[in-house]
Amino acid sequence: MKTTTEAQKIIFKDGKMVVPNKVLIPFIEGDGTGPDIWKATKKVLDAAIKIAFKGEREISWVEVLAGQKAFDSTKDWLPKETIEKVKDLKVSIKGPLTTPTGGGIRSLNVALRQIFDLYACVRPVRYFEGVSSPVKKPELVDLIIFRENIEDVYSGIEFKKDTKEVKSLIDFLKSLGHTVRADSGIGIKPISEFGSKRLVRKAIQYAIQNKKPSVTLVHKGNIQKFTEGAFCEWGYEVASDEFCDETVSEKELYEEHNGTAPSGKIIIKDRIADNMFQQLLIRPNEYSVIATTNLNGDYLSDACAAQVGGLGIAPGANIGDEIAIFEATHGTAPKYANQDKVNPGSMILSGVMMLEHLGWNEAGELINKAFAKTIKQKRVTYDLERQMTGATLLKTSQFADAIIENML
Repeated sequence: MKTTTEAQKIIFKDGKMVVPNKVLIPFIEGDGTGPDIWKATKKVLDAAIKIAFKGEREISWVEVLAGQKAFDSTKDWLPKETIEKVKDLKVSIKGPLTTPTGGGIRSLNVALRQIFDLYACVRPVRYFEGVSSPVKKPELVDLIIFRENIEDVYSGIEFKKDTKEVKSLIDFLKSLGHTVRADSGIGIKPISEFGSKRLVRKAIQYAIQNKKPSVTLVHKGNIQKFTEGAFCEWGYEVASDEFCDETVSEKELYEEHNGTAPSGKIIIKDRIADNMFQQLLIRPNEYSVIATTNLNGDYLSDACAAQVGGLGIAPGANIGDEIAIFEATHGTAPKYANQDKVNPGSMILSGVMMLEHLGWNEAGELINKAFAKTIKQKRVTYDLERQMTGATLLKTSQFADAIIENML
């Protein structure tokens, strides 16, 4: 029997999230193709929840505005009301947002991450049978990337060539014994112990909760020893100081355990960033959870997505200590807007991540299985259809209907 209780918001009690059976969740429709993929996503999520929980659980959707739709109606790209609602209701989902031209916010996505301190960009990557791939064994890719979301290049600290500020910085660096060409622009790359440790902590917690075999710290510490290298050192410190009962370092693995991890122990290892690209191509099955700095994570997550079929089926989330925003990882693709054409997979699978975050795993698993079955049947949108022999071309809305059909 369907619940008749009023929808309630998520709260935190004693540091733990409490999710009501009928929960208020904000959504940002998104720009460009956002409305098309959101309609499909909402339909799939609602159907899965209804089937999995037989009406006992439900999401009451609350629209909040951001991007072009917000600007058109309020003359503000990111209204105060949206910020307040997302903060109050804790868990949200969003479509792709356009980047405002001219002055103001450089990126709405970055602004949301910084406003809510969503320090972990979480990107799972897995292969669905039947999807065309540029690699020979894409099925070996099954990992999740935790990318630091606030610091490094996303701090946005930079100074333009020939300005007073950049000249002062060049002079200051010269006083410290470093020569920088006079016609340089300069960016500053902060990587803090606090930011690094909380990111690695979240990655290890995920590995423990999901029984993953390893966490790999990816960095460029062979060159940038006090930023990238420090990230690696701080990551090992988190593992040894806070998770010593659950983890073992790769060094300890070979020095003390003959290369075999003790039962139940998660291996903590590290790799240089450039080498990691090669590792993920030739031995991706050796990696399950990756924790890395901002720019490295930006490159690696898209490169991994390319191995399994592209951003169209790559989900993502931006997660802090309490607030989480789940999102499509691709752009707005405005030339396809309102054509009911594009692949809604990224946003649907981000919705699966959201369901898992809520603890509604049964509904998430239902979608995952139906999504995989639909692709295996070669009933897909144009981006996948053009790469498959004998595929059936579906519209965005039809793809959603096919997924729902495969849940029943």
